[in-house]
Order: sequence, then C-alpha cells, then structure tokens
Amino acid sequence: MKNEIYTSSSPEETLSLGAKLALKAASGDVICLYGDLGAGKTHFVKGFASALGIPPAEVDSPTFVLIQEYEGSLPLYHFDAYRIESLDEARRLGMEEYFYGDGICLIEWPGRIAGILPDTRTEVHFTHTGPNERRVQVLHKY
Repeated sequence: MKNEIYTSSSPEETLSLGAKLALKAASGDVICLYGDLGAGKTHFVKGFASALGIPPAEVDSPTFVLIQEYEGSLPLYHFDAYRIESLDEARRLGMEEYFYGDGICLIEWPGRIAGILPDTRTEVHFTHTGPNERRVQVLHKY
C-alpha cells in the first residue's frame, strides 16, 4: 500500500490536486473519496474531470441521481452513495458493473457500499485541519 499526503488551502488547490491524480489514473481505477460535507470531494472530482478533458462546470455532485457519467479521454463515473440504503440497492443500480468496466469510478460516501467495493482501489481521505485547510491522504490499496 502506497501512502501520499497533501495539503490544500483553497478550492483551487483541491482542483489542482484532483487534476494531478487524474494524470496517474488508468482505465478500471476505482477511487473512493472519504470526508465530511464541505471537505472538498466534489472540487477534487471537478479537477480530476478537467484533466480528462471534461469541463469542470459540467461536473455536479450526483446526490440526487446517484451516478453521473462523463465522456472525456476516459469515461468517468461519479457516484454519490450517500442515499444508498443497502448493498442490494447498490447492486440493483448496477454499481459493481461500473467497477469492472473501462472507465474510472470516483465514489463519494463509499462507506455506504463498502461490501461491494473491489479490494484493489485508491482511497482519498479529506480532513479539515483549519478554516480553509484540508489534509488529503491518498492510499493505494493493491
């Protein structure tokens, strides 16, 4: 397991970090985003998407639709599992199929679907460390 730690002091830095990590991503990657509301998860996704050629303005939190699909240099699937009530519901929505497809999956609130996440994944943990500062820890699980 590889561990990286970053600090972000602004939404722009979080966007930049997302873009930086996207340049290392490959088809089939599953990236789980952990953190409280307002921790920077969606800004991270916007930066990640921009590195794949997807305009950040097109990226929204998929809270009410659960899965957003974007076409860039690689397909990007943005999940919000916050409203998922059970693993059965996640399976009925076909979430697992995305994990083993040709795109990259970014999952907000992955703890809600932990039982179906692949063992090989990247976890990104966002922690508030000050009014405008976040600690971003990236764990690559192989």
